[in-house]
Parts: sequence; C-alpha cells; structure tokens
Amino acid sequence: MHDALELGRATDRRPPFKYSALSRVWFSDTDAQGVVYYGRSLPYFDHARTVYHRHLSLTRLDDAEFVMRASYVEYVAPARFDDLIESFVRVAKIGRTSVTYECAAYRLPDESLMVTASQTLVLVDLANRRPTPVPDEFRTAVRALEGADLEE
Repeated sequence: MHDALELGRATDRRPPFKYSALSRVWFSDTDAQGVVYYGRSLPYFDHARTVYHRHLSLTRLDDAEFVMRASYVEYVAPARFDDLIESFVRVAKIGRTSVTYECAAYRLPDESLMVTASQTLVLVDLANRRPTPVPDEFRTAVRALEGADLEE
C-alpha cells in the first residue's frame, strides 16, 4: 500500500473487484431530466482506471499509451446530482497488446447498481502508432493485485 493520498481504495467488498474509486455526480453531469447523461458515466470509469493504475505505480509506460478499442456499457439505474458513486474496476484479461477491464458503478449509501462496462484498451507505441506488447512490469503488478481472477 502506498503512503500517498489516493482517490481510490483497495477493497474486498465486491469480488472479484479489488479496487474502487469514489466520485460525486456534478450538476454538469446531468441532463434536462436531472439524471446523469449516459455519456457522463464513462468518465467515472476513466477515473477509476486511472487511480487503479496509480495504485499499482503504472501511470507511465515508456513511449506507449493505452487507447480505447472497445467499450460495452449497460445502464441499469439513474444517478442524480450530488449522488456519491463508487466505481469498481479490475483487469479481467491481459492479451499480447491489449487489456480488458471490467467496471461497475454503485450509488452510495444504498448500494444500487447504476452502470456496468467492459472496456478493451490496446497499448500503442507513440512513435509509430501501432500496437505494442504489454510490458512484463505491467503484467506483474496487475497479477499481484488480481491473482487467480486474472485471465492471461
């Protein structure tokens, strides 16, 4: 565990998830009906994925970055202004050049499931903009957190 302040937390509350991040629904996230606009759900998962990487000290990869390849989202219930959202995130699978994340956002304190997602990101070499292999350091760090729940 890191000594630095984290915007997320390791957790065992919702297996197989082992990490989550908290977000507050801002007024600007809502639509004319007063609920979170569907496109504003994805930034909650981006936030969770970013702090998950930071927790594992994986915020920088030499000359490469992850880009979104596919995102499947299922909306279950509406969230409203000022709701507190806990977004769970995990790496479900690491391929040769890709990583698949699973996400689920719950409203607190009632624990209502709001939205789920499965997202596949591809690691791209910045110089030639082509897929590049996921480095061993990334695999090792994720494996240490995800354990047997990780598919490789």
